[in-house]
Amino acid sequence: MKDERAEPERDRFLLVSASTAAAPPATRVRVWRKLRSLGALYLQQSVCLLPAREPVRRQVQRLLASVRADGGTARSLTVTVDDAAEYAGLVAEFNAERDAEYAEVVERAPQLLAELEAETARGRATYAEVEESEADLDRFDKWLAKIAARDYFAAGGGPAARQAVDRCRAALAAFEDAAIAAQAGEPAAGPQASARLRAVDGTR
Repeated sequence: MKDERAEPERDRFLLVSASTAAAPPATRVRVWRKLRSLGALYLQQSVCLLPAREPVRRQVQRLLASVRADGGTARSLTVTVDDAAEYAGLVAEFNAERDAEYAEVVERAPQLLAELEAETARGRATYAEVEESEADLDRFDKWLAKIAARDYFAAGGGPAARQAVDRCRAALAAFEDAAIAAQAGEPAAGPQASARLRAVDGTR
């Protein structure tokens, strides 16, 4: 019997070209930052691709309008990639860029875990240290959210990055428990708390 399951719908792409040669220098920086934040895949200088999804399209149109207002030239064309291999290659390139970003999260997360463990071992589990570590975790959360927002094709590195940040969250909870215990005047629990933090960090 013929398999009538439909092939997953492919994205169309926005082919974006923006030249800021005649615009103020600040425009060039703004355009670069915005397109990078959207996860644009550069094909060559000033020419990039983005999925033609409506939220992305609206942001691109606003950006290009501002480029023209500043004296630059900008254009966006919607293109369809019919060749399956070519389409897969583009998706792989998008995912490779997101995987590199996710890998940086995974690489940096152990620094926060190590800091929490070291502060606990020194008996410095205090409210001030909790607040400082909460700020660090908040930066991780925002960083991860920005990557996820431009992860259009579910890059494989996403789960590992989310798990790394979740380990930081669990370690901070353990650290906060130690700070609460210390403030309550309970017996010093440095070694026990350190062991709990090491248990949270499954890499050690």
